[in-house]
Amino acid sequence: MDRDSFFAQWSALHGNVEISGVVKGWLTISFQVIKPLRKARITPNHLTLSGLICAVVLWPLAKSYWAIPLLALSLLGDGLDGSLAIITESTSRWGAMLDSLVDRLSEGFWVLAFYQLGVDFRLLFLAWGAALTQEYIRARAGGLGFKEIGVVTICERPVRASLLCIALVAYIIKLHIVGDIALAWAIMQVISLAHLSLSAFRRLQLH
Repeated sequence: MDRDSFFAQWSALHGNVEISGVVKGWLTISFQVIKPLRKARITPNHLTLSGLICAVVLWPLAKSYWAIPLLALSLLGDGLDGSLAIITESTSRWGAMLDSLVDRLSEGFWVLAFYQLGVDFRLLFLAWGAALTQEYIRARAGGLGFKEIGVVTICERPVRASLLCIALVAYIIKLHIVGDIALAWAIMQVISLAHLSLSAFRRLQLH
């Protein structure tokens, strides 16, 4: 499979989204990275589960220097599994369901990592609850026949991971802003949930 075919299939699986800018750059990199993985006979599900394992290990090591590479590896496993499935022509409903489940579980361990850093669990519960509800709305809309809601909120999964990464770095360098970062995450999640809910409601009303 050449790069253009890879782009076309990725776009078709994501609601025919236009591939440009950062997305195009990431897909170009992932297309090159997954070639040796394919030769090593690593499967998409292997990558998915490796991402979860890294997230699990991140939890007890959140206060150590290992936390940041573990978060990066967790995201890398999650980010490359879909691309590998496309290039190996092994996309499946089971793989998609496993990927979604692992995403939610991994985010749960991200929350526990925040808790390890000393963030109030009530604030984390609010943020995580808003994130889970947001993902549930997307999944439920898919069950009703909508392939994509068509909304990108201000706190999608990469942003959540970025905020955790900033918090991990802040903790290591003894910058006392971890609580502020968690608060910003919670506020952004509530705003994102409201945005997505309103957009989903409007779209459902039209059909």
